[in-house]
Amino acid sequence: MAEEKRLSAWEIVEKMMNKDAFSKWLGVELVVIEEGYAKIKLTVRDEMLNGFGIAHGGITYSLADSALAFAGNSHGQRAVSTNTTITHFVEVKAGDVLTAATVEHNKGERIAHYLVNITNQNDENVAALSGSIFRTSKLWLHEEEKKEETDL
Repeated sequence: MAEEKRLSAWEIVEKMMNKDAFSKWLGVELVVIEEGYAKIKLTVRDEMLNGFGIAHGGITYSLADSALAFAGNSHGQRAVSTNTTITHFVEVKAGDVLTAATVEHNKGERIAHYLVNITNQNDENVAALSGSIFRTSKLWLHEEEKKEETDL
């Protein structure tokens, strides 16, 4: 019954983005969204730089965190992250175009683990995030428009 009303992976992520002021501020663009997979990108702006003139680490982290959230929710169950760790490899500057792509490393019914690789426009590995998510019992359904704002 609920299966017929479930949203596609792309529809889920579009719904998430519509209410995600932070990802919008980052300038996140959706590239590929499939079940268990998200590829997104952004262009680093001057206001994203720290006192050293390079991108604040929170920019690459936030891009990777959004990719994790999109991939984690793409199977149709509402999901939240429970643990993340990021490693930075290369400094990022204004004008760099960063792409985050997920790998679904382990897909459990409730707990799943993802690896997110962040690259720049030169295809250099900039950072890598390892993250786990918890899938709730709530589904992404067409009819839940009004309940979405408070329900995970």
